[in-house]
Amino acid sequence: MEKSKAFLELTQEESDRVSSLDFLPIPTGAEFSLYEWYALRGIRVDRLESDRVFCTFKVPPRLTNREGKLAAGAIANLIDAVGAGCVNIGGHPVNVSVDMSISFHSSAKIDDELEIIGQVLGKKGGYSGTSVLVKNKATGELIAEGRHSLFGKYASKI
Repeated sequence: MEKSKAFLELTQEESDRVSSLDFLPIPTGAEFSLYEWYALRGIRVDRLESDRVFCTFKVPPRLTNREGKLAAGAIANLIDAVGAGCVNIGGHPVNVSVDMSISFHSSAKIDDELEIIGQVLGKKGGYSGTSVLVKNKATGELIAEGRHSLFGKYASKI
């Protein structure tokens, strides 16, 4: 029990890092949620193609772990968001994630710029499959790759 407690306690440096995070208030009536504001703020869509999305993202301190590296959960979140963005159809409800499989190859540090490429692998009925690659833009090193399946039921146009 003592080992667990010691592991979970913050060092002074970690406490200072958390205290230095900038949390601006979310404007009343904003069109985004706290989740979107916290986890996805900073992602930039650079290019869209019929079946691919190209994005960049600079690693912010708020999404890093104790070692100063982009947290695995943040990487999973980026893969989820970009994968869903590949198949989202404007004016329709957002697709629901059915399954994600992520392979973590490397890590990214604070201020690293990432290139995120999402691609539609296929669609059958309301089911879609996507692939998302997360790379370090400066070095080209593969950080993670994910396969993401989603389901969305759209009303018939008939």
